Amino acid sequence: MRNPLSDKITTIKPSGIRKFFDIVSEMEDAISLGVGEPDFDTPWHIRDEGIYSLEKGKTFYTSNAGIKELRQEICNYYARKQGVLYDPIKETLVTVGGSEGIDLALRCMLNPGDEVIIPTPCYVSYEPCTIMADGVPVILPLKNENQFRLTPEELEGAITEKTKVLILAYPNNPTGAIMEKSDLEALVPIIEKYDLMIISDEIYSELSYKSKHVSICSLPGMQERTIVINGFSKAYAMTGWRLGYALGPETVIKQMVKLHQFAIMCAPTTSQYAAVEALKNGDEDVAEMTEAYNQRRRFLMNEFKEMNLPCFEPFGAFYVFPCIKEFGMTSEEFALKFLEEEKVAVVPGTAFGDCGEGFLRISYAYSIDDLKVAIGRLKNFVERLRTEK
Repeated sequence: MRNPLSDKITTIKPSGIRKFFDIVSEMEDAISLGVGEPDFDTPWHIRDEGIYSLEKGKTFYTSNAGIKELRQEICNYYARKQGVLYDPIKETLVTVGGSEGIDLALRCMLNPGDEVIIPTPCYVSYEPCTIMADGVPVILPLKNENQFRLTPEELEGAITEKTKVLILAYPNNPTGAIMEKSDLEALVPIIEKYDLMIISDEIYSELSYKSKHVSICSLPGMQERTIVINGFSKAYAMTGWRLGYALGPETVIKQMVKLHQFAIMCAPTTSQYAAVEALKNGDEDVAEMTEAYNQRRRFLMNEFKEMNLPCFEPFGAFYVFPCIKEFGMTSEEFALKFLEEEKVAVVPGTAFGDCGEGFLRISYAYSIDDLKVAIGRLKNFVERLRTEK
């Protein structure tokens, strides 16, 4: 029998995040700080709107691009948050989570051999989605000493004549790093010089603790070059609703809608009606959850300081990225030993790229009680390792 699999798919490694999630799910009394999922329930008024849509019999397909009211609210959101105007009909697409938007954008923009610059550490899907779209991922390792921000020099050094797309993902998963307006402005001349397109993954845009998130699409000359990817999972605690969206120039969005039409048809109808309510009346919920995350963030940074565990201060998302190089173990060895001995799951930094070696991703999208117990166990573990040395 012939091999039923494509060569491309067999070269792609499974997610390093899920490996530890699967182990901890079968371990009694274990605490997982590994999955980036809010511990909050979706706010009731948002759930009510989804329930109401079912009661009213709104259970049919929507238009391929999403219901018009939702697309309009998405555009309203970016107008008030970023001062950028999008056309709800021509420049907006509702997707099944932000992940589908990333996949669609890459498949619609890349020709075989086109290069995509992927700054790392980063979300796990960018590289495999690039490969499946016949693109060539160009991995650009970022530096801890720069707080994992992308510098103009690093960007220009990675560009070749085949470079077509730059992926920006700030606030960042796994590091919690942000790019402020001045950081983004420094990239603009290079982006224009080399005629690059940008995929800006802004799924954590509401979770920014130092300053208001600035989208690169809001900078002069960048809107026509940028596909913005965003969604409802993180800010509104709607992970299971599987809803995201893409904003961008009509030429690209039109083709993304076409591919989405053949692969998906439309995003879940119930979720779309709930998302309208989230955008219209969810600002207070987002503010409350963001403040809770910020308290947890400050708690963890203080605990790391007390145990003398190096960690730059992250100002976005809900992750910290402490350095464990002093212990002479790989990130995976440390994470496995910590899980086995203290029953706490964290994710090795290498799950997000080779330059994550020597780091751990710890999510604080968990209750403060769980965080206190888990950090207590980490203190014990670190002290024991230092004594053994």
